[in-house]
Amino acid sequence: MSRHILPPKAGHPDVICAAVGWDRPLQTCYAQVCFRTDDEPDEGEALIWRGTEPGELPTPEAAIAVITPYAEIPPRLAEQLLADMTATIGEKDGRHQAEVKRRLFGSIH
Repeated sequence: MSRHILPPKAGHPDVICAAVGWDRPLQTCYAQVCFRTDDEPDEGEALIWRGTEPGELPTPEAAIAVITPYAEIPPRLAEQLLADMTATIGEKDGRHQAEVKRRLFGSIH
């Protein structure tokens, strides 16, 4: 799994950070935006969180689109995410990952 933490855009004081990455076991990119809340004023709470289902965000561009309204996007972020994806080609789920996927999703694919 990879994770790239990005700073919020100016004009979004309620956003603490955004993150995108690659989740190899779910074969999806993911995107999170953490907002300041009364319960979590410093760390924030991920009120936007996409890429929690297998294949939900299949491309780096899909994940980046989710966070673009909220975060500063580095120029080579899509390339970095693609490299993260490529680095995991051929990796297989371990026994525990496969079991959790069967329980949550009914399959290991």
